[in-house]
Order: sequence, then structure tokens, then C-alpha cells
Amino acid sequence: MSTRDEQSGLVLLIEDNAQIAEMVGEFLERRGYSVDYAADGVSGLHLAVSNSYDVIVLDLMLPGLDGLELCRKLRREGKKATPVLMLTARDTLEDKLEGLEAGADDYLVKPFEVRELEARLRALIRRDRRQVSAEVLTVGDMTLDTATLRLTRSGRELTVSPIGLKLLAILMRESPRVVSRRDIEREIWGDALPDSDTLRSHLYNLRRVIDKPFEHPLLHTIHSAGYRLADLDAEVPNVSQTA
Repeated sequence: MSTRDEQSGLVLLIEDNAQIAEMVGEFLERRGYSVDYAADGVSGLHLAVSNSYDVIVLDLMLPGLDGLELCRKLRREGKKATPVLMLTARDTLEDKLEGLEAGADDYLVKPFEVRELEARLRALIRRDRRQVSAEVLTVGDMTLDTATLRLTRSGRELTVSPIGLKLLAILMRESPRVVSRRDIEREIWGDALPDSDTLRSHLYNLRRVIDKPFEHPLLHTIHSAGYRLADLDAEVPNVSQTA
């Protein structure tokens, strides 16, 4: 396996189209990245679980094991939080939601510009490498331990995607303040801002996990302002943060 390049990153490219794989691989290597390659889902999952990559580029349509199932297995069985950028020829909102729900952090619709791909990879790697002090964040009956990434609400352990955890950490630190859409996007993706569906899709999936099974919601959309996390049923929002 290639040696990690601290300036750029170690990338796993899982793509069955040899022409696309060659184009992406050569471009990234010229930009200083080290690239490992798999042409099918089973081999890709084995590499992804066995090694430590900075980011994974994952095609949706793969022989043996498709990208959605690979991503689910990577998160649930492999317990890997490696950032995943999913490549797909399908661009409907439902397709995007399905990919994000499976555990992808971002997606790019084919055909794509390889420079945009690299910008998105760079943003995912930078976000993942960013050092965050260990905190236990609490809003209402929900708690997030940023050191162990353990999320609970009313004593029930919850599982959300890596981007979902990042979203929660941002909103919980600022609770009950409203955080603008732009501030959230800049914090997570840097200058490589995603399309308009991406944040909305992540928030949809987040609500499905942290709010839908419970009596009252914590995540609120403030029209024309942004989003906030707060226990509005409490007289005073129960918000705490400990280092």
C-alpha cells in the first residue's frame, strides 16, 4: 500500500470504469496524493476496512457489492469513519438522500470536473484532520461525546453519519443560538461548497434519527435565518458543555 502523504492525502478509489479510474488516479497523483485502487465492491471494502485512508472515492454502481451496501458495511460492520465521497450518475434528491443515509459524506454527479472532485476531497480531508478538543455536549436529553463519538438521547444510543456528527457538534456548541446555513456549510466543507441539496439532505437524515423516534424535536429550522438545536419544551434550554 502507498505511503501516506501528509500534504495531500492517501485516497482509496473504488471505481469499475477503467477510463474514469485512470483519469482520476493520474490527476490526483500529479497533485501529490497517494492512490490505492479497487475495481469492485468486495475488494474495495476489504481495502477500506483493512487500511487507514484519508478519504474514499466510491462509485455507486459496482460489481459484486454496490456502493450503497459497501458504505453501510464500512460504517456499521467495519466501524470506520473515513470520509466517503460517492460518485453517482443519478442526481434526484431521493438518490442523494439514500447515499447520505448509507453513510456517505458528500457526493458528485457524473459527468464531473476532476478539479471539483479534488477540491471536495481536500475539504473532506481538511475537516477530518482538524483537531477538536474532547468535549461532552448536551442539549435537552441528548448528549454527544466528541472524543468517543457516542451519541445518546434519553439513554438510547443513536447512530448518525460522520457529517451528521459534525453538524450536531456545531449546533450543540452554539445552542440555543441560530446558526446560518452559510456558517454551517463553511465549517464543514470549507471553500468547496456543495450543491443546495447536500446540507438539506444531511439535516433530513439527522432529524429522522434524533427527533422522529421521540416526543418532541430538538432540531429546528428558523425561516430565512438558519438552524438551531434547542429543547423548546423546557422553560430554559438545558445546554451544557464540559471540556
